[in-house]
Amino acid sequence: MIRITDSISVDPRDIVESFVRASGPGGQNVNKVSTAVELRYDVAHAFLPDDLKARLKGLAGRLLTQDGVLVIFAQEHRSQERNRQAALAKLVQLLRRAALRPKRRIATRPTKASKTRRLESKTKRSTVKKLRSVRPSHD
Repeated sequence: MIRITDSISVDPRDIVESFVRASGPGGQNVNKVSTAVELRYDVAHAFLPDDLKARLKGLAGRLLTQDGVLVIFAQEHRSQERNRQAALAKLVQLLRRAALRPKRRIATRPTKASKTRRLESKTKRSTVKKLRSVRPSHD
């Protein structure tokens, strides 16, 4: 099991990896060896809390297909094993970010002093703008 948090873990059997040829530098290695990794994790059918799935949907963006499959592509390294580790690290990082529950915002009211400061600054600004429109008289 891949541990995400103390209470959440992912079964490695739910992760599907496929290997393709990477683009970019690498010499003859690029033409011969399939080093890039495409990791797929079916979020829609995973045993994860619903609130985590909802946050993951927002965080993943275009990495999540319409079917609810998270697709992570890694081709940063020249070896297949390092790309596998990088893709898995990206998945774990994304799930950990989704596992963090956002703090609830407590509604507060502005203080009397802050209201006063705001109104004073508006009055000053208004005065500056009024002075711009007044034409100097030529006596």
